[in-house]
Amino acid sequence: MAFAANPLALSVPEPAFESWLRDSGYLEILDQRTTAAAAASSCAANSKAVPAVTAGFFVSLFSRIFTFLSLFTFNPFAKLTAEDFAGVTPSWSHSFIGCCDSYSFPSSPSQARLRVQENVKRYARNYAYLFILFFACTLYKMPVPLFGLISCLALWEFFKFCSDRWGLAKYPVTRLCLIRVVQCATAIVLIFFNVQLALFCALSVSYAGIILHAAFRKLTPATKQPSRRRVWW
Repeated sequence: MAFAANPLALSVPEPAFESWLRDSGYLEILDQRTTAAAAASSCAANSKAVPAVTAGFFVSLFSRIFTFLSLFTFNPFAKLTAEDFAGVTPSWSHSFIGCCDSYSFPSSPSQARLRVQENVKRYARNYAYLFILFFACTLYKMPVPLFGLISCLALWEFFKFCSDRWGLAKYPVTRLCLIRVVQCATAIVLIFFNVQLALFCALSVSYAGIILHAAFRKLTPATKQPSRRRVWW
Protein backbone atom coordinates (compact mmCIF):
# COMPACT_ATOMS: atom_id res chain seq x y z
CA MET A 1 0.00 0.00 0.00
CA ALA A 2 1.47 3.33 -1.05
CA PHE A 3 1.03 6.43 1.06
CA ALA A 4 0.73 9.88 -0.42
CA ALA A 5 3.31 12.48 0.50
CA ASN A 6 2.30 14.82 3.29
CA PRO A 7 2.37 18.41 1.98
CA LEU A 8 2.90 19.74 5.52
CA ALA A 9 5.99 17.61 6.11
CA LEU A 10 9.32 19.44 6.19
CA SER A 11 12.21 18.07 4.17
CA VAL A 12 15.51 19.30 5.57
CA PRO A 13 18.69 18.69 3.56
CA GLU A 14 21.33 16.57 5.28
CA PRO A 15 24.04 19.30 5.41
CA ALA A 16 21.55 21.77 6.90
CA PHE A 17 20.48 19.22 9.52
CA GLU A 18 24.09 18.55 10.51
CA SER A 19 24.76 22.28 10.72
CA TRP A 20 21.76 22.68 13.00
CA LEU A 21 23.02 19.88 15.25
CA ARG A 22 26.40 21.58 15.52
CA ASP A 23 24.94 24.98 16.33
CA SER A 24 22.45 23.57 18.84
CA GLY A 25 25.03 21.56 20.79
CA TYR A 26 23.67 18.11 19.88
CA LEU A 27 26.93 16.81 18.47
CA GLU A 28 26.48 13.48 20.24
CA ILE A 29 23.54 12.75 17.90
CA LEU A 30 25.78 13.35 14.89
CA ASP A 31 28.41 11.09 16.43
CA GLN A 32 25.85 8.31 17.01
CA ARG A 33 24.47 8.63 13.47
CA THR A 34 27.97 8.28 12.01
CA THR A 35 28.69 5.20 14.12
CA ALA A 36 25.33 3.62 13.22
CA ALA A 37 25.92 4.22 9.51
CA ALA A 38 29.34 2.56 9.73
CA ALA A 39 27.89 -0.42 11.60
CA ALA A 40 25.14 -0.82 8.99
CA SER A 41 27.63 -0.81 6.14
CA SER A 42 29.79 -3.35 7.99
CA CYS A 43 26.81 -5.68 8.48
CA ALA A 44 25.94 -5.38 4.79
CA ALA A 45 29.50 -6.30 3.85
CA ASN A 46 29.53 -9.33 6.18
CA SER A 47 26.34 -10.72 4.64
CA LYS A 48 28.06 -11.34 1.30
CA ALA A 49 30.17 -14.28 0.15
CA VAL A 50 33.31 -15.45 1.93
CA PRO A 51 35.83 -13.95 -0.55
CA ALA A 52 34.00 -10.64 -0.33
CA VAL A 53 34.14 -10.83 3.46
CA THR A 54 37.90 -11.47 3.31
CA ALA A 55 38.37 -8.51 1.04
CA GLY A 56 36.11 -6.45 3.27
CA PHE A 57 38.30 -7.35 6.26
CA PHE A 58 41.40 -5.91 4.61
CA VAL A 59 39.46 -2.86 3.47
CA SER A 60 38.23 -2.32 7.03
CA LEU A 61 41.76 -2.82 8.40
CA PHE A 62 43.30 -0.28 6.03
CA SER A 63 40.41 2.08 6.72
CA ARG A 64 41.11 1.93 10.44
CA ILE A 65 44.81 2.50 9.86
CA PHE A 66 44.03 5.49 7.64
CA THR A 67 41.64 6.86 10.28
CA PHE A 68 44.29 6.43 12.99
CA LEU A 69 46.96 8.19 10.92
CA SER A 70 44.57 11.02 10.09
CA LEU A 71 44.52 11.94 13.78
CA PHE A 72 47.97 13.46 13.39
CA THR A 73 47.20 15.45 10.22
CA PHE A 74 45.07 18.25 11.69
CA ASN A 75 45.32 20.74 14.52
CA PRO A 76 43.31 19.48 17.53
CA PHE A 77 43.50 22.91 19.17
CA ALA A 78 41.98 24.84 16.26
CA LYS A 79 38.72 25.60 18.09
CA LEU A 80 40.27 25.94 21.55
CA THR A 81 39.86 29.35 23.20
CA ALA A 82 40.92 30.89 26.49
CA GLU A 83 37.34 30.65 27.77
CA ASP A 84 37.57 26.84 27.71
CA PHE A 85 40.09 27.02 30.58
CA ALA A 86 37.95 29.39 32.65
CA GLY A 87 35.01 27.04 33.22
CA VAL A 88 34.48 24.29 35.77
CA THR A 89 36.70 21.22 35.50
CA PRO A 90 34.60 18.23 34.30
CA SER A 91 34.35 15.25 36.61
CA TRP A 92 37.31 12.92 36.22
CA SER A 93 35.37 9.72 36.84
CA HIS A 94 31.98 10.39 35.25
CA SER A 95 32.71 12.85 32.43
CA PHE A 96 36.40 12.51 31.56
CA ILE A 97 37.04 8.77 32.00
CA GLY A 98 33.49 7.38 31.84
CA CYS A 99 32.77 3.68 31.47
CA CYS A 100 33.75 1.06 28.90
CA ASP A 101 30.79 1.94 26.68
CA SER A 102 32.03 5.53 26.45
CA TYR A 103 34.79 4.58 23.99
CA SER A 104 34.72 3.35 20.42
CA PHE A 105 37.01 3.45 17.42
CA PRO A 106 36.11 6.38 15.11
CA SER A 107 34.47 5.09 11.96
CA SER A 108 35.90 7.77 9.65
CA PRO A 109 38.45 10.61 9.69
CA SER A 110 35.63 13.14 9.81
CA GLN A 111 34.21 11.55 12.94
CA ALA A 112 37.68 11.46 14.49
CA ARG A 113 38.15 15.15 13.71
CA LEU A 114 34.74 15.96 15.21
CA ARG A 115 35.46 14.05 18.40
CA VAL A 116 38.95 15.45 18.88
CA GLN A 117 38.05 19.11 18.38
CA GLU A 118 34.95 18.88 20.58
CA ASN A 119 36.51 16.81 23.37
CA VAL A 120 39.57 19.06 23.52
CA LYS A 121 37.26 22.01 24.15
CA ARG A 122 35.22 20.16 26.77
CA TYR A 123 38.13 18.62 28.69
CA ALA A 124 40.70 21.40 28.25
CA ARG A 125 41.24 21.79 31.99
CA ASN A 126 41.64 18.02 32.48
CA TYR A 127 44.25 17.86 29.73
CA ALA A 128 46.08 20.84 31.25
CA TYR A 129 46.29 19.10 34.63
CA LEU A 130 47.55 15.93 32.95
CA PHE A 131 50.27 17.90 31.17
CA ILE A 132 51.40 19.39 34.48
CA LEU A 133 51.45 15.89 35.98
CA PHE A 134 53.50 14.47 33.08
CA PHE A 135 55.90 17.41 33.25
CA ALA A 136 56.36 16.94 37.00
CA CYS A 137 57.00 13.20 36.51
CA THR A 138 59.52 13.97 33.77
CA LEU A 139 61.37 16.42 35.98
CA TYR A 140 61.31 13.86 38.78
CA LYS A 141 63.23 11.46 36.53
CA MET A 142 65.57 14.28 35.42
CA PRO A 143 67.01 16.06 38.47
CA VAL A 144 69.32 18.30 36.42
CA PRO A 145 66.47 19.95 34.42
CA LEU A 146 64.52 20.22 37.67
CA PHE A 147 67.39 22.17 39.22
CA GLY A 148 67.55 24.38 36.12
CA LEU A 149 63.83 25.14 36.27
CA ILE A 150 64.02 25.98 39.97
CA SER A 151 67.01 28.23 39.21
CA CYS A 152 65.00 30.11 36.58
CA LEU A 153 62.11 30.61 38.98
CA ALA A 154 64.51 31.84 41.66
CA LEU A 155 66.11 34.21 39.16
CA TRP A 156 62.78 35.83 38.30
CA GLU A 157 61.81 36.08 41.97
CA PHE A 158 65.13 37.81 42.68
CA PHE A 159 64.52 40.24 39.81
CA LYS A 160 61.02 41.01 41.14
CA PHE A 161 62.43 41.61 44.61
CA CYS A 162 65.11 43.96 43.29
CA SER A 163 62.61 45.76 41.06
CA ASP A 164 60.34 46.47 44.02
CA ARG A 165 63.20 47.43 46.32
CA TRP A 166 64.94 49.79 43.90
CA GLY A 167 61.74 51.24 42.47
CA LEU A 168 62.50 50.32 38.87
CA ALA A 169 58.91 51.07 37.90
CA LYS A 170 59.92 54.75 37.81
CA TYR A 171 62.59 53.95 35.20
CA PRO A 172 60.81 51.95 32.47
CA VAL A 173 63.79 51.95 30.09
CA THR A 174 66.15 50.56 32.71
CA ARG A 175 63.55 48.01 33.80
CA LEU A 176 63.01 46.86 30.21
CA CYS A 177 66.75 46.42 29.68
CA LEU A 178 67.02 44.35 32.85
CA ILE A 179 64.07 42.21 31.75
CA ARG A 180 65.84 41.45 28.46
CA VAL A 181 69.00 40.52 30.39
CA VAL A 182 67.04 38.19 32.69
CA GLN A 183 65.31 36.62 29.67
CA CYS A 184 68.66 35.87 28.04
CA ALA A 185 69.96 34.43 31.30
CA THR A 186 66.84 32.26 31.58
CA ALA A 187 67.28 30.93 28.05
CA ILE A 188 70.95 30.10 28.78
CA VAL A 189 70.03 28.27 32.00
CA LEU A 190 67.24 26.30 30.30
CA ILE A 191 69.52 25.22 27.46
CA PHE A 192 72.46 24.43 29.76
CA PHE A 193 70.39 22.23 32.10
CA ASN A 194 68.41 20.56 29.24
CA VAL A 195 65.03 21.72 30.51
CA GLN A 196 63.82 21.77 26.90
CA LEU A 197 64.34 18.00 26.75
CA ALA A 198 62.03 17.45 29.71
CA LEU A 199 59.50 19.85 28.22
CA PHE A 200 59.65 18.04 24.87
CA CYS A 201 59.07 14.66 26.54
CA ALA A 202 56.12 15.99 28.51
CA LEU A 203 54.62 17.63 25.42
CA SER A 204 55.02 14.46 23.34
CA VAL A 205 53.38 12.18 25.91
CA SER A 206 50.62 14.70 26.61
CA TYR A 207 49.88 15.27 22.93
CA ALA A 208 49.65 11.55 22.21
CA GLY A 209 47.41 11.01 25.22
CA ILE A 210 45.12 13.91 24.26
CA ILE A 211 44.76 12.69 20.67
CA LEU A 212 43.98 9.09 21.64
CA HIS A 213 41.55 9.94 24.43
CA ALA A 214 39.72 12.63 22.45
CA ALA A 215 39.40 10.43 19.36
CA PHE A 216 38.13 7.30 21.15
CA ARG A 217 35.92 9.12 23.68
CA LYS A 218 32.33 9.29 22.48
CA LEU A 219 30.63 12.65 22.48
CA THR A 220 28.23 13.24 25.33
CA PRO A 221 25.44 15.81 25.65
CA ALA A 222 26.91 19.21 26.35
CA THR A 223 26.21 20.43 29.85
CA LYS A 224 25.22 24.06 29.89
CA GLN A 225 26.56 26.26 32.63
CA PRO A 226 23.86 27.61 34.95
CA SER A 227 23.02 31.19 34.16
CA ARG A 228 23.79 33.72 36.84
CA ARG A 229 21.01 36.12 37.60
CA ARG A 230 21.66 39.54 38.94
CA VAL A 231 19.83 40.44 42.10
CA TRP A 232 19.08 44.10 42.54
CA TRP A 233 18.70 45.22 46.10
